[in-house]
Amino acid sequence: MEKLKKEENIVEFNIQRNILLTGIQKTLGIVEKKTTMPILNNVLIRAEDGKITIVATDREITLVANYDAEMISDGDVTVSAKKLYEMIREMPESLIHVIKDENNVLTVSCQKVVYKINGMAADEFPSIVDDGDVPLFMIDGKVLDILITKSFFAIGTDENRKNLTGGLLELDVDGGHFLRMVGTDGHRMAISEVQVEGGGDFLRLDKGVIIPRKGLAEIRKLVEENTGSLSFGMYGGKCIVRIPNVVLKVSLIDADFPDYRRVIPKDKGVSVKIDKDTILRALKRVNVVSSETYGGMIINLKDNLMILKSNDFSIGEAIDEIDVYYNGDEMTVGYNIGYLLNAIDVVMEKDIIMEIGTEIKPTLIKGDGNDHYISIIMPLKV
Repeated sequence: MEKLKKEENIVEFNIQRNILLTGIQKTLGIVEKKTTMPILNNVLIRAEDGKITIVATDREITLVANYDAEMISDGDVTVSAKKLYEMIREMPESLIHVIKDENNVLTVSCQKVVYKINGMAADEFPSIVDDGDVPLFMIDGKVLDILITKSFFAIGTDENRKNLTGGLLELDVDGGHFLRMVGTDGHRMAISEVQVEGGGDFLRLDKGVIIPRKGLAEIRKLVEENTGSLSFGMYGGKCIVRIPNVVLKVSLIDADFPDYRRVIPKDKGVSVKIDKDTILRALKRVNVVSSETYGGMIINLKDNLMILKSNDFSIGEAIDEIDVYYNGDEMTVGYNIGYLLNAIDVVMEKDIIMEIGTEIKPTLIKGDGNDHYISIIMPLKV
């Protein structure tokens, strides 16, 4: 595949303010905030063939976006994404004139507003491969949205456990073709699956792939702004997503994901049925006085009643009671409040089911009547 050409030219073009603002805004989650390579704080702007191309990369995630513009002089330049965005954001909603001089100073003007921003030579920017001929396939964006939203919160952030810093995407052909995403940080796990039309064989997933957390966040942004279908696929160790005018490429994590099936409880725990909104409100109330470092709470269950309790020696104590459907023996179990809030918040059903294991066995959370999303949380010792 041919690499995008780089030329040192005077750049000049006109473009609508909102178009340029949208294009630069898409890069803000990708550009590196803390890096030993200042160029990774920048976006590359290339003007040619009646369009501008905006490129951002952190070497693991790359976004390439194309927009129509009135071209005066072709060329390219790279400037700070954050500062350029802040400048454009404060400009009037009108036509913006952009010009780069021979010293790589970019002048951005709109009506009476003029900004100058120091740039860098485009040849210092990492080379970007044109993946235009890579075979991609159409998938409903809602599928990706559901998979990511219901597993993202459980994905780890510890770089020392690299294999847990991404979501596992796999195709399960047993009992129906389901696209599944799994996230875990070692203390909790979330599994979401959606049946895909056409069997999902287009993904050619001989085994699961691990998509990094940051990449999933950027994919979700594209999905949320683009209703309907989008192009999606895996190629050359990358996950590629394409919507009109935009291509996002995310390098996969080269590691082995743990055998998550071993964590799923084989024995059904004690079942509790609870109104989702009711328990969310109760959890938020007791969370007010939970320890910031510990984040723990205690739940006591008895005849159709759940008592939630949290305390912090430096603040005080919170107790709340809610009605539930439970007719088992009285029991007490401890949880991290944040983990419960995350797991319950993404449930779409009116009621949730908690299957609580005895002793220190995992608790399973799901929507009532929905087996295509489960969250598993390890309890705390009480």
